[in-house]
Amino acid sequence: MSTATHFETAPEDRIPFRQKVVYGLGAFVNNTLADAIGRMMIVLNLGLGMNPALVGLLGALPRLTDAITDPLMGYISDNTRSKWGRRRPYMFVGAISVAIVFTLLWQLPPGKSEGWYFWYFLGGSLIFFLAYTVYATPWVALGYELTPDYHERTRLMGVQNFFGNIAYMISPYFLLIMYLPVFGDVVTGAGYLAMIIAVVVISLGVLPAIFLRERFKHAAAEDGEEPGPGGVGHIIMDFLRGFGKTLAFKPFLKLCIATFLVFNGFILIAAFQSYVIIYYVFQGDQAAGAAFVGHSGLVQALSALVVIGIVTYLATKIGKRRAFFVSTGISMIGYALKWFVYTPDNPWLVLIPAPLMAFGLAGLFTLMPSMVADVVDADELKTHERREGMYGSIFWWVVKLGQSAAILGGGLLLVWTGFDVNLGGNQTPEAIRLMRICDAFIPCIASAIAIYSIATFSITEERAHEIRQELEARRGKG
Repeated sequence: MSTATHFETAPEDRIPFRQKVVYGLGAFVNNTLADAIGRMMIVLNLGLGMNPALVGLLGALPRLTDAITDPLMGYISDNTRSKWGRRRPYMFVGAISVAIVFTLLWQLPPGKSEGWYFWYFLGGSLIFFLAYTVYATPWVALGYELTPDYHERTRLMGVQNFFGNIAYMISPYFLLIMYLPVFGDVVTGAGYLAMIIAVVVISLGVLPAIFLRERFKHAAAEDGEEPGPGGVGHIIMDFLRGFGKTLAFKPFLKLCIATFLVFNGFILIAAFQSYVIIYYVFQGDQAAGAAFVGHSGLVQALSALVVIGIVTYLATKIGKRRAFFVSTGISMIGYALKWFVYTPDNPWLVLIPAPLMAFGLAGLFTLMPSMVADVVDADELKTHERREGMYGSIFWWVVKLGQSAAILGGGLLLVWTGFDVNLGGNQTPEAIRLMRICDAFIPCIASAIAIYSIATFSITEERAHEIRQELEARRGKG
């Protein structure tokens, strides 16, 4: 598929598999925390009777602070000077801190007012997300610098994405665990589940900080610009300067745009698949429809584990950009198939698109982090600065910001179709048709635009190799 020169990974650039696993355990911790707090918040409504609108507000407000805390933590990590490195101290402290805060967040005393629970949980959530950022942002940045090799970066991100997806296979059972009779009630169950999660987070979260080493531990100090006058004003200006340079780098913007489109094209219609299966395939039978929603989700999750390996292999043979075209294109086929195979005549056909759709997000989050690492090198060549923390924090902030907007947009889109829950299985033909169109073709359109964006991504394997040679020559290592 390509006549371009292929560069083999040098032995000294390879990351031992056990170290890839250790980094992958960080992904498991990262995804478990991110998913757990969202899934467990249903307890505030089911167990404490809080108004669902307030629960939704508690889910949204703390995440707005990510727009500030994520890039700020990236800047702090990039500019830290310590004998333990720029990332590892924060990861070690962050894993312990976020576990403790998460445990305390769910120790909800009985008999308090709705207002009391709201303000307690809001304050606790703000502290939780701050501690979570202290762990997650340096962990992401560390992955970008573990190897300078174009292909080994993809292999590393494939392993971490594999472990990260395992977290999403466990977290759907959290509600079931909280309802176990041994706990007495769901609120108490949430408190004990939080303790279990905290133990896992500390046990696994500190491992990357202990066993991994920073390849560019002193690179910022050696290659960066000379520090200017001290003081808060200088730090603020330096932060804003770095933030601006990061956002202005065109290859990075292309990655952000593509990720925003593929990920949020999926999130925007995530609820539509359930509605289409329940109200079209099963004519309003919620119990039967919910079962097949679960079947489809399980097939897609299991397929994603296989897809990660396929996409990783593909990227090392034809390059990351072409691998993105293939994986995203296959997912588009899966999405479009829903228009043809979702039918009341044979409900089992809803499983056919699931493995194909898995190529979308599984491929995206295997390839994009690896491509961001290449962007960091290109930026260093241009600016003489390494900003893994800033790039990683802004990239994931774009993902989270888009996710919030897509969830809101999905609700508005559902209203636009004319869906009325009070009609049950008697939805209008027009509402069903519009829901099916949105479910099948919105992610197709978003993915097509993403492919167009990446088509002009300039950092190929050949260019990445040239950039590395120039950087190593500059550092005296070439």
